[in-house]
Amino acid sequence: MRYLRTHPTKIAVYIILALLVIIPFLSIHDSTQAAASNITLTPSVQMAFPNTITFKIQAQSNSVITQLRLHYIVDRQNFAQVTSEGWPTFNPAASINTQWVWDMRKSAIPVGTKVSYWWTAIDATGNNATSNQATIEFDDTQHQWQSITDGPITLLWYSGNTTFANALMAAAQEGLQKIENDIGVIPQGTVRIFIYASQSDLLNAQLFPPQWEGGVTFQGFDVIAIGVPTNQLSYGVDVTPHELTHWATGHLVFNSYGAGLPTWLDEGLATYVQDEPDSNWLNLAIKQNKLISVRTLSSPFSAVAEQAYISYAESHSIVSFLLGMTNGKEKMLQLLNVFHEGATYDDALQQVYGFDQDGLDQLWRKSIGVNVSEAPLNSETELALVLNN
Repeated sequence: MRYLRTHPTKIAVYIILALLVIIPFLSIHDSTQAAASNITLTPSVQMAFPNTITFKIQAQSNSVITQLRLHYIVDRQNFAQVTSEGWPTFNPAASINTQWVWDMRKSAIPVGTKVSYWWTAIDATGNNATSNQATIEFDDTQHQWQSITDGPITLLWYSGNTTFANALMAAAQEGLQKIENDIGVIPQGTVRIFIYASQSDLLNAQLFPPQWEGGVTFQGFDVIAIGVPTNQLSYGVDVTPHELTHWATGHLVFNSYGAGLPTWLDEGLATYVQDEPDSNWLNLAIKQNKLISVRTLSSPFSAVAEQAYISYAESHSIVSFLLGMTNGKEKMLQLLNVFHEGATYDDALQQVYGFDQDGLDQLWRKSIGVNVSEAPLNSETELALVLNN
């Protein structure tokens, strides 16, 4: 048998020479593919406040673009960063000009909300591209806004002089102090207050607002909007602390369960911080036997003006009753912290006070001189509260 004998060193040399010849061709082939699939993305945005944000994209490649996707993040209070996506319609091509329209009727965001966005694209060769991340603000460009800032509050307005704005800012600062002193809540973060020159301007800046609305706090967005005519400054001074209370307590009770405050507590605290509300509505409800139960007041208030006014007046009285108890401020702060843990309305009251919403309703009615059924009290704690108050 004959054997082919070749020295190992010669074999290694042959392999190295072969690689030196092949590698340049491989490198040239790869760089050609990269150049052939280069994708260029040119984004732009068009806003039509308060209805839509239109995200536009021009995309070009040497290969057919098969996928375009918008990614966007809304700046709001969250436990985790949420990235949403929009998928524009288009026909695959090497050059595309298309858009995705964000319809605010389906997911409204308030004035001044910041939105970060970017586009991604994939072509037929499997290569992809990502545009630079950009940030826009959903601004109400119908007005020429001015602004002043003091501490955590930025106040924006377009009608009235600086004296008008300074008076509203002073009311806001006093409101923050009262929230801390009377309720025990220390406001966190920053907030922007947009002052519209009329209620109609305020309503036109929103989609589907209640027609009786004079101010609104957009929970989680750190935005407040109020309609304050320049000749009704006293109204603005009154309602600004009200809305700030919603903002401050909303921050405190925010939780990952999506649980919030019963409406009577949320609105009751806000009316407590502002000036004393018109007691005529509460007196009218007592006289005409129109009092609404605490449990019913846990749900959003009626859009019927008279019922809404009674609901606000009752809520103020209920919260005043709770704050007037022994260690009222400390217990109120404890109650808010229990809500922060995601407790239900009845469970939260039971933990802090020893009664549920029905028990609160009974005790509160007694405190304002309204006869209630002779049903026995639910617990010894309720009896002690009645005796102490």
